[in-house]
Amino acid sequence: MKKKSVFENPLISFVTLTYIIFFMLFMVIGICIWLGAPEWLTVTMQIMAAWSSTFAFIILFKRIYPELRLKDFIKQQFTTRLRFSVLGTIVAIQVIIVVVTMLLHQLTNTQGFAFSYPGLGLMALAFLDNVIRGPLGEELSWRGYALNELQKKYSPLKSALIIGVLWGFWHTPLWLASGYNGVDLVKYSVLFLIGIISFSIIVTFFYNMNPNLVIPIVIHQLFNFSLVVISGDLLEIMVYVMLLYFVVAVLLVVINPKGNLYKKKH
Repeated sequence: MKKKSVFENPLISFVTLTYIIFFMLFMVIGICIWLGAPEWLTVTMQIMAAWSSTFAFIILFKRIYPELRLKDFIKQQFTTRLRFSVLGTIVAIQVIIVVVTMLLHQLTNTQGFAFSYPGLGLMALAFLDNVIRGPLGEELSWRGYALNELQKKYSPLKSALIIGVLWGFWHTPLWLASGYNGVDLVKYSVLFLIGIISFSIIVTFFYNMNPNLVIPIVIHQLFNFSLVVISGDLLEIMVYVMLLYFVVAVLLVVINPKGNLYKKKH
């Protein structure tokens, strides 16, 4: 009997192809910078790299869902009615994380730091840039597909942890290109991974409460933007932001209203 390859599993194929596309585009970005290519070309490649998981999903879509059209799949991700109680809760949690981060840093650092406000126009551009480079390019595939597929086999919590680790290490090239080295690089990478896994648990919890892709998109956008709106040393900011996300994730696991993190999807 012929043994089946692990790559015949669509989910494994998706993760593998996502990594390959991202790593290849990341190398192209490096070459563009090294050759002094026009900025628009480098930015375009950066956006494409951020969308690597979506590209992988589109390439494999007919293999994953042979009887479904891509536009119908996308439409399905937004058909569930948005619950504004859920949306308001996630916004409130993330605003509190930003405020607490600023207060804690003020108490422990004499130089301090503050809310970064370069003007409405630049803030709007930064917000749009974060949307394009983050949630719009990642949530359809990582949450809309991968998370939902994992939850057919595992509990939401286990699925969230798997996605958190896979999605976290997908960012490895960004860690290496962060400009940090030695102890600072280790600190940056560990904090990043803690934040990503915690984020994955939080997203899974609220996404299961209201399975509309707007929920993970909003959480993802606010997660990324929280590191933009606070001025100061990035590593110092990450200590508070990532650990606060970790605290929220632990509280959700411990309190776990209605057992949302332990009930397997059918």
